[in-house]
Amino acid sequence: MSLAMAAPHTTTIAPRHVSPLNPNSRTSFKTTTPGTSTTTSTKIHLSNLDKLLLKHSQPKQDQNPIITNKEQPPQNHHEKTPYLLHALNLPSLFPFIRKPAPSDEMSPRSLTHLQRLLSDSSRPSPKNSIASRWHMYHGQSDWYGLLDPLDENLRRELVRYGDFVQAAYHAFHSMPKSPSKNRHMILPDRSYRSTCSLYATSSLTLPEWAHRPGTPEWLTQRSSWIGYVAVCDSEKEIARMGRRDITIVLRGTATCHEWFENLRASLTNLEEEEEDNQAHVPKVASGFLSLYKSASEEAKSLSSSVIEEVKRLMEVYKGEELSITVVGHSLGAALALLVADEITACAPNVPPVAVVSFGGPKVGNKAFAERLENRGVKVLRVVNEGDVITRVPGIGIEIPRRNRAREGYEHVGVELRVDSRVSPCLRSDAGLACSHDLEAYLHLVDGFTGTGQPFRSNASRSIVRLLRHQRTSVKEVYVNRAMALGVDPTAAVLNRAESFGCIPSPSYR
Repeated sequence: MSLAMAAPHTTTIAPRHVSPLNPNSRTSFKTTTPGTSTTTSTKIHLSNLDKLLLKHSQPKQDQNPIITNKEQPPQNHHEKTPYLLHALNLPSLFPFIRKPAPSDEMSPRSLTHLQRLLSDSSRPSPKNSIASRWHMYHGQSDWYGLLDPLDENLRRELVRYGDFVQAAYHAFHSMPKSPSKNRHMILPDRSYRSTCSLYATSSLTLPEWAHRPGTPEWLTQRSSWIGYVAVCDSEKEIARMGRRDITIVLRGTATCHEWFENLRASLTNLEEEEEDNQAHVPKVASGFLSLYKSASEEAKSLSSSVIEEVKRLMEVYKGEELSITVVGHSLGAALALLVADEITACAPNVPPVAVVSFGGPKVGNKAFAERLENRGVKVLRVVNEGDVITRVPGIGIEIPRRNRAREGYEHVGVELRVDSRVSPCLRSDAGLACSHDLEAYLHLVDGFTGTGQPFRSNASRSIVRLLRHQRTSVKEVYVNRAMALGVDPTAAVLNRAESFGCIPSPSYR
């Protein structure tokens, strides 16, 4: 229904900082006179609100949906509207959102917009060529001028790298206990192919109580599949990006050994031959270093596996324009810094190395941060405002005042800060788990426009997995609408492969 059908003299609600889709947003009232036009952003958001509040016929199903729409008994959607929206009496304030007459239907585009967000199906959208500026998007100038406001090409690249990590979660939870050999990986971006599986090994011995009866064996295994190396293998994509990209992908914490290693927050020398009393010694968390350097009878260390594969690929594609991107979430983001640090010194003429980190903790001291910078490693940390993991370790660790500047934990690189409270889909009281969830991160990056700006009105990433993993943190109006479209977010997802499956994002395809 068109916004132009509003009464000649109406009272409108103008949001200050957040999307009108957020029922909890603070509002101010103003009177508009005939001929006064609202901003494009307000029109778009009100149109989205229109879609959420109006009952309409079942949209036409996509040609290749992943989720099957089930028939639902007819229901009045106004009866499902949250109480707060009733209290606002929105139909009286906005005549154009009243229930339409049977002959007064919404446009097909308006009807299908929300359904697209609630569908696993990807919608191809053009990728812009970044060949002439790929060094900028790979961090050559620390992403200067690209982060706030967020450049649309950089957003597309970040979401793609994040989906590579989702694929790593999928691969691990589909088959958590497996021999140390390469897995067949189906990546969300088919222009990349997996070339090598990566394993992380703990040096710890778990206490007896961790081996209680009924505990899955994979939870207590010392060596676990933690990621993979992939390379861009599409000539068309190589031409678009301006180089062949080698990507190292690392998932977050999943096993008991990994959790225990996370708790080992004492700083230890990165290089064994360096003495503790040497000035400016790079140090990192002992637990992260253990997972990176330890090996077992079943698997090589993560360190040796990565370096061997990177050297091999550099030889295979010798003479080509190459880049190396290391991407990880949570624990994987911490290990990504150790990987990047070692890669830069593994051979002469190493290609440019960049790290994309989602929800990463602190890893080492100031000397370690300076070493990465001196070696030319570019680090982009994507941080959610409410994610406490990004502020640890280092909390509660006593360091003598005279050594605090050099011995305390310090972040590396530049930061892209997003905020769950800006999302029109997430509740303002979303919990800590939601703030650290990778899918929540990708949802927020897809909608981020700039600091203090509303959520991107044309954000098109599917929210199906967000509903299934974090449904208690999603606003009720979205949950109700999903159920009306045949998506049941309240159903328990017990299959690990489905739970951690990779939904292609239309934002980057």
